[in-house]
Amino acid sequence: MEQTSRTIPVSKHIALVAHDHCKSSLLQWVNTHKALLGEHTLYATGTTGNLIQRETGLEVNAMLSGPMGGDQQVGALIAEGKIDLLIFFWDPLNAVPHDPDVKALLRLATVWNIPVATNRSTADFIIHSPLFAQAVAIQIPDYQRYLQQRLQ
Repeated sequence: MEQTSRTIPVSKHIALVAHDHCKSSLLQWVNTHKALLGEHTLYATGTTGNLIQRETGLEVNAMLSGPMGGDQQVGALIAEGKIDLLIFFWDPLNAVPHDPDVKALLRLATVWNIPVATNRSTADFIIHSPLFAQAVAIQIPDYQRYLQQRLQ
């Protein structure tokens, strides 16, 4: 598929997701970077979003719980270009019943070429990168061109 570009703005739309065994780690990470994250628009799956909001006071747009469709809601926002960055602390040692949704979410983040952190070290690298404070052009699939070519 042809590529086009979109710009991730300075003020980013950040999705925060964590499996049950990783929620406390994500919450600690958010607390560490609370002031910086407060400058951006935050989204999260249900339980994670409610925990972050309650514990930090940050405003979070909460989706449904992951197993109830929240992962798919975040994935839809990624496909619509409404999420710029995904922080997803997932537990590779424990299977979850909604594992296909988790894989789909990570696949969509890759297809739409947004930065993804799946652990604290990567999240730290991303948030401390000079690019985090800038508008950044990324390459994405040119889906509109693809549709036009299919209709011809």
